[in-house]
Amino acid sequence: MTSPAVSSPLAEYYAAESARIRAQFEASGAGLAALSDRSALVDQVVTRLYAELFSSDPGDLCVVALGGYGRSELFPHSDIDLLFLTRAGRPEGAQRNAIATMARTLWDLRMRLAHSTRQLSECSQLHRDNLEFNISLLDSRYLAGDLKVFERLRSEAIPHFVARDRDDLVRNLADLTEQRHAKHGNTVFHLEPNIKEGPGGLRDYHVARWLTMIAEIDAHGRLSSPEEAWPPSLRSSGKLAFDFLAALRCYLHYRYERDDNLLTYEHQDGAARLSIGHDFSGALSPVDWMCTYFRHARVISQLTARSLDEIAPARSALYGLFQQWRTRLSSPDFTVTRERIYPKHPAVSSDLTLLLGLFAMAARHGLALSREAERWVEEVMSRQNISKSAGLWPELRRILTLPHAIAALRAMHRLGVLTTLLPEFRAIDCLVVRDYFHRYTVDEHSLMTIQNLQELAAFKRDAAEEERRGTWLRKLADILSEVERPDLLYLSLLLHDIGKGMPVSDHIIGSLEAVASVSKRLKLEAEESETIRFLIANHLEMSATLQRRDIFDPETVKVFAEKMGTVERLKMLALFTFADVKSVSPEALTPWKTEMMWRLYASTSNYLARSLDQERVHVVESKPPKAERVLNLLGASVRREDFNAFLDGFPKRYIETHSADDIAIHFAMSRQLSDHPVQVTLRARERYHLLTVLTADRPRLFASITGTLAAWGMNILKADAFANRAGMVLDTFRFVDLHRTLELNPPEVDRFKASVVDVLTGKASLATLLKGRMSEPAAARPKIRIPTQVLFDDESSSHSTLLELISQDRPGLLYQVSSALAETGSNIEVALIDTEGQKVIDVFYLTHDGAKLDARQQELIRDAILTRLESLALHPTDQPQ
Repeated sequence: MTSPAVSSPLAEYYAAESARIRAQFEASGAGLAALSDRSALVDQVVTRLYAELFSSDPGDLCVVALGGYGRSELFPHSDIDLLFLTRAGRPEGAQRNAIATMARTLWDLRMRLAHSTRQLSECSQLHRDNLEFNISLLDSRYLAGDLKVFERLRSEAIPHFVARDRDDLVRNLADLTEQRHAKHGNTVFHLEPNIKEGPGGLRDYHVARWLTMIAEIDAHGRLSSPEEAWPPSLRSSGKLAFDFLAALRCYLHYRYERDDNLLTYEHQDGAARLSIGHDFSGALSPVDWMCTYFRHARVISQLTARSLDEIAPARSALYGLFQQWRTRLSSPDFTVTRERIYPKHPAVSSDLTLLLGLFAMAARHGLALSREAERWVEEVMSRQNISKSAGLWPELRRILTLPHAIAALRAMHRLGVLTTLLPEFRAIDCLVVRDYFHRYTVDEHSLMTIQNLQELAAFKRDAAEEERRGTWLRKLADILSEVERPDLLYLSLLLHDIGKGMPVSDHIIGSLEAVASVSKRLKLEAEESETIRFLIANHLEMSATLQRRDIFDPETVKVFAEKMGTVERLKMLALFTFADVKSVSPEALTPWKTEMMWRLYASTSNYLARSLDQERVHVVESKPPKAERVLNLLGASVRREDFNAFLDGFPKRYIETHSADDIAIHFAMSRQLSDHPVQVTLRARERYHLLTVLTADRPRLFASITGTLAAWGMNILKADAFANRAGMVLDTFRFVDLHRTLELNPPEVDRFKASVVDVLTGKASLATLLKGRMSEPAAARPKIRIPTQVLFDDESSSHSTLLELISQDRPGLLYQVSSALAETGSNIEVALIDTEGQKVIDVFYLTHDGAKLDARQQELIRDAILTRLESLALHPTDQPQ
């Protein structure tokens, strides 16, 4: 048989039709139509070549389309998978020559051909070294040749290998999906995602189809449309998501002129401008358009996860025993089967506390919700006004502090519970904020911060991980274990970037506004709200200090310590910074940054410990703002002089660690000392009791109080002891009532307080009390334009002027800046050079003749730098690196 070259009419026809399909797509944005039309065009070419190259008798051979081509979903630059299938034996002679000629012809037409020749018997086997071939057979479609051979492929060969090797096939598909997801960070919410291979991409959609097809073949012995087996809601939303991604992938292929599926910022702009996936209904902003993308990707991710959960087999007999053991975790309201939680009474259970109890169970044991549980959640939410219901903070707080909180929070977010509990969070749902280094959407970044702290907590139990990654993780894990209110830390992380979705110039201001509304709705105590406000208001402070200040300068440590105020706040902010930076991208938290963060933490902690007794309140000189708030609370009947006398001489830590309300109460207690020389208050908190004792200083005062607590069987969590200039002592104790004595016997509260007073006044013997009562305690084109800023700071260092330069990174920048400084006669004492993506943040500690710079010298430097950078922008390639 001859091997004719590609005829000119065929090549012209294929090129003209390809151009027509592209023009139609660019005019309409109809992705599915483009896929179908290109598949039909290739069908015409293949069948025409078959008719020309093969004899009228197919000779037990047929041509089969596989994979995307088999589904008639041929993207502009996708591979064309062809199978030359024989009943038995290999093609020989004329048939083999015809196959080779067809392949060469298709390549000459610039099609990306992937072809193979197989016998029917080979198609009924599991190819463990090439399982992708078995998967591609699921999407097989007849093109030409012996139809009976193809029918046997569909009716016999495929069902045979699926029935025999179903578990291996599914397990391999699940493993490949897991590996692919890990490669892309296990999250849908990349700012520049791969729309085919990333989580929630087209490959995930096809995985869900394949898994369902395998299940249907296993159940019924035949191939069928997998979408028909999906629940109606997922079928509908899944189709919309696939349609969107299909149009988008067509757009990318045409723009790249190759099979490239990375959705960069540039292509996001173009797709939004053309409203790709929205029937060309008018230009959208890139942010709004990307929100649509992420919502569709989330649907596909959910569909794939559901398919994997329902169809994938248990990984081993041991795993099966583990699953059986987990069923013992069932509660009166929920049952656990195969790692899934099911509501026991879905028809009648609509209690909001029970709803959050479902997620608390997931957070405690690392369980997933069943489909029935998810439907029940949707029903409960439709019946109740959850956002206005009282008493939800204790339930949310419990979820936040459980070992698997992040899994529960992600489920709550996916099902709309999180944004219903916290409507403010809706502002950042799938929100894209383009900057120089963040890799994820704002909501995903916020959730990842909590995930990072949970992984840190788990790290304490993994000595091998400590050996591999160094001791700083252990140190941070130790800090986390010491934090008194981790729930407030986690809630702060959840809320810290909400302002990015609000119309405010500074996202911190917006986030603080959100904190106010959240605090009111959840009925947080003033002290709880103040802690959250502090963390959010200062959540960039540690990173800024690391990058822009010399942390080895004692003045830097002093300024930072004064902002922190207390060691507890320092601990929480250090953990906040670790979680926040680590959630920017996998590469953001470098070993150098971690080491510097730890050094700043350690130096500041030491400073706070050293300065506790040195830094004292002098009301007349300092006039602390909180003192004014306390006076307003106390009212006009209180003389300022009396209040100043009370406050004067207390350590500054006292003001930092107590709210204005607390200080007002303490002052009121001091006014009663003339009548009752020992003042005692006791307040029950959710997890502890707070005892406050105010009295004149005396020997063994602190020991007497702790001894009394021990005699009553109380476990002390924390204690503070302060004294003012007049010798008045304020001691506070946080303790746990191990035997619930005070809770179960309310009259004992007054006896307990009286016992403290009697011991301190000498009316009762502590030794006797202890004896009778004590019990033992159990260079490309920049994606973001960054304006240049030249800033000076004379306050942060005792000996230098700080120059802070923020600008677009470019070749030769540091050379130009240092040259400008040299020309102005400035001496660089310290230089801190840092680049975040395309953003340069350079800080210089400068002196002139051994002194700080005056205003004239600063202006000269600013002009010199701006002039040099302007020249650099005009001639970027002429400058040395």
